[in-house]
Amino acid sequence: MRFLLDAGQRDFVRSLDALLTSCDTPAVVRSWAAGDHGPGRAVRERLAEAGVFALAVPETHEGFGLLPLELTLAFEALGRHAVPGPLVETVAAAALLERLGDGRIAADRLPGIASGKSVVSLCLTSLSPYALDADAADAVFVVDGDTLRLATASGSVQPSADPGRRLSRPSGGSVLAEGPAVAAAAGHAAEVAALATAAQALGVGRTLLARTVEYVRQRTQFGVAIGSFQAVKHRLADTLLALEFAGPLVHGAALALAAGDAGAGRDIAAAKVAAGEAAYAAARTALQLHGAVGYTDELDLSLWIRKARPLRDAWGTPAACRARVVTGAPL
Repeated sequence: MRFLLDAGQRDFVRSLDALLTSCDTPAVVRSWAAGDHGPGRAVRERLAEAGVFALAVPETHEGFGLLPLELTLAFEALGRHAVPGPLVETVAAAALLERLGDGRIAADRLPGIASGKSVVSLCLTSLSPYALDADAADAVFVVDGDTLRLATASGSVQPSADPGRRLSRPSGGSVLAEGPAVAAAAGHAAEVAALATAAQALGVGRTLLARTVEYVRQRTQFGVAIGSFQAVKHRLADTLLALEFAGPLVHGAALALAAGDAGAGRDIAAAKVAAGEAAYAAARTALQLHGAVGYTDELDLSLWIRKARPLRDAWGTPAACRARVVTGAPL
């Protein structure tokens, strides 16, 4: 199958790249890591104006409907620019509330998600006991078995390899819904989250590769650019091949989800493995080819390097995703 983006999709990606380039996202990430959420929320508002969160909200609640392909394109851009915050969790929560079938809850929550006025996070206890950036969220949804509740974050924040990912263990809260519909909606939300995370990882990997290629063209050793060394070329070529292999899998999984294919879950799991591993390999390549400076916090690239490993494991570890590809079992 030959897959090409149409003109509207390409324009959408270019507009997001231009928007995020103007936002100085490394400074935003550092502020977010320090607990200052103001700059990050300002970026979210601009993303909402561009329609990013509306891509996961149905038209009946002021969105565009769930558009998986456009969602992956948006999250690739978010990964390329290392935007912090519960971005994946926001669209996954929207998918959960839409699939739940409770019109009252959807009407209360989805318009705020689409407009960006409501920052939300989501925790599925079957996958992790933590909610991402719950301390910055206006609402934290927790699914425990077949129970959905609106929880509060604990006071402590769990450290992460990525300074832009702040993990909290939600507790308490009021029950919003119970029953088999909750578990089914949570399964759908997990698939949307895995797909968006795969796209985000793909974007992270592509930025890591692009910046590393730029660096090895400038860095000299023995009077020549290190990019001319055969070992460096081979390492970069392997990284490029992994990313180029993952890209069509991510887009193909999005198309399968949009079409309602029975095998969409397996396609998403395969895409998540490929994109996550490719991004992690790109991080290792970037770290090593940047030499000593690759280990410094002051280097902006470190923000992408430290993001790759958590994204690889979030919303489905490589082992869990591989098991799903083989057996078809849920994450």
